[in-house]
Amino acid sequence: MNGNAPMTQSTYNDLCAERDNLKKVERPAVIESIAVARDNGDLKENADYHAAREKQGHIEDRIRYLEDKIARAEIITVDPSTAEHIIFGATVTVKNQRGKEQVYQLVSTDAVDPMAGKISSTSPIGKALIGKKRGDIAEVETPRGINKLEIMDYK
Repeated sequence: MNGNAPMTQSTYNDLCAERDNLKKVERPAVIESIAVARDNGDLKENADYHAAREKQGHIEDRIRYLEDKIARAEIITVDPSTAEHIIFGATVTVKNQRGKEQVYQLVSTDAVDPMAGKISSTSPIGKALIGKKRGDIAEVETPRGINKLEIMDYK
């Protein structure tokens, strides 16, 4: 991957903690599982061995992903509430076409939590909101057509 990966300090800390846990706890545990399973005999038909090797592959893939993200991290420290328009990290209140208010916080892909209103700044809604100001209309293309969101406030 290339390019910067914008994120908050909190997300950066979470990624570092996950990477460290995988390297210091999960990786040694799976290596031990592989050794124990290897001692059980024929590797061709040893389900424990194959499961441990598969888990090791997943752990190594995740470590590579996390190390790449951490290396490309761009910690965003600008206070979104002082910006002239909506930027990464902002918490945005919008009103949809039916008059229902919704609140979204624009976060990195690693911090997405739709149930908590945290959406990726690179999602269709996130992209539509970035750069808008209070009173603007953000148009989001959905499978059901264009969805219009009125920007009520952001902080």
